[in-house]
Order: sequence, then C-alpha cells, then structure tokens
Amino acid sequence: MEQPATTQITRVSSIGWGAIWCGAVVAAAVSFVLVSFGSALGLAVASPSSTWRDTSALLSVLSGLWLLLTSLASFGLGGYLAGRLRWAHSDESADEADFRDGACGLAAWALAVIIGAMLTFAAARALTGAPATASPPGSTATAEPLLALELDQLFRTDRKLPDAGDAEIRAQATRIITSGLGRKGMTADDRAYLVRMVEQRTGLAAPQAEARVTDIVTKAQDAVSRARHAAVILAFMIGASLVIGAAAAWLAAIAAGPHRGATATSAFWRRWDVDRLFIIR
Repeated sequence: MEQPATTQITRVSSIGWGAIWCGAVVAAAVSFVLVSFGSALGLAVASPSSTWRDTSALLSVLSGLWLLLTSLASFGLGGYLAGRLRWAHSDESADEADFRDGACGLAAWALAVIIGAMLTFAAARALTGAPATASPPGSTATAEPLLALELDQLFRTDRKLPDAGDAEIRAQATRIITSGLGRKGMTADDRAYLVRMVEQRTGLAAPQAEARVTDIVTKAQDAVSRARHAAVILAFMIGASLVIGAAAAWLAAIAAGPHRGATATSAFWRRWDVDRLFIIR
C-alpha cells in the first residue's frame, strides 16, 4: 500500500535582516551627512568652546530642531528601504504585512542608532585622544576646563612670577570654586583661603582680591548655569528626535509595503521618462 506523499512546509522568517541592515546603514550615513552639514552651519550638538559661554537657549533649540529634521529624513529613508526590500509572504494578511513592515523599519532604526552611537564614541575618542583609563572620581580634569577662563582671570597679574605654571594652585582654586557652585555655596573658610591665594599670587591688596574673587565666582556660576541649561535642552531634543525617528521609520516602512513589485511607482517613473534627446514626455 502506497503511503500518501507528505508536503514539507518550510517556514521562512518574516524578518529580512538584509533589508534591515541596508536601511540601517543608509540611515546612519544620511544622518552623519546631515549632522556634519548642520555643524558647518553652526548648529552643532556640542559647542567648540570648552566653557560653553557662546551657548544660548535659542542656539540649543535650533540645534535640536535640526536634529529633528535629520532624524525624520534619515530614519524615514532607512525605514522605507527596510520595508520596501523585505520579502513578503503570499499568505500575509494586510494587517500582518503592515506590522511586519513596521517591525523591520523599527529594527533598522534601532540598528542605525547603535551604529551612530559607536561612530560618535569612536570619533570623540579620536579627537580628544582620551586615554583608556578613566579619570578617578572627584578629579578636576573636567571642572578645570569648564572654569579655565575664570581661573586665568582669578590669578591675572602684571608682575613677574617665578611659579607662573603652578598647577596645584589652579587645582585648589578649581576645587574651591566648584564646591561653591552648589546650593550651600562657598564656606567662609574656603572663601578666605581663596582670597589669600589671590593676594599671594597676584600681589593685590585684600579688598581688591576680595572683589576679584566675588566677580569670578559670579561668572563661574553663570557659565555653569548656561552649560546646564544647554545640556538639558539638547538632551531633551536628542531624545525627542530619536523617538520621532522611530515613529518615522515605522510609518515609512508601512508606507513602503504597497510599493513592492513597482505597482505603485511605475506610473510615476513612466510619467517622467526621458528619451535620448533628454526631452521629458
């Protein structure tokens, strides 16, 4: 007795990793180009100034808006490619096809974000030349560049000093000023010690040294406040641009589904067909 023939059903994954990688790489490349173009226009995410004293709320908002446009363009294109290049199954319903297209677009967005983060980290390490070992907690490696101008103004003098390159004095002043930028402010002992340091370093009289310390501490507070406000605004705009980019990638991938097979776009390209004489028909 003959056994009935059995049909082996092969399940093919609905996740098209080739399409996802293609969309992610294109999205990362377009994002890099647009961010570089925005930096050339002065809409960089990071300020070239070490103290952020050229940063304003308006500049941070404009930079954030450019990030939003960059996210819409790059992730939208990447999501469209991921959805358009995905292999669709013949037994998919319309709702299931939309969901799978959107999932591929969202995966392309996530992969593009990871690629962009890795490229940004590598570029930052290459530009700064930071060593592999991290700075110990509480070090002044970050605070002193932020207050570099204030420290120069604090110890500015016309007389010749034998120890003009003394880093320990600047480090102590950095720690004192940084500790005074919190809510509790600078203690009386720290302020008196800072005034004495300025007197010994610059040769100023006590009242003039006191006035200089007051002025520099005020400027330092303003610089740190601007840096904090700019960081908050940019962090919010970066997060918003990534969320909007995810939505754009999802929607673009769904919109690309009906375009598979060139049924929706062939009429458009035939309309703009160009003959050998470059005459648009």
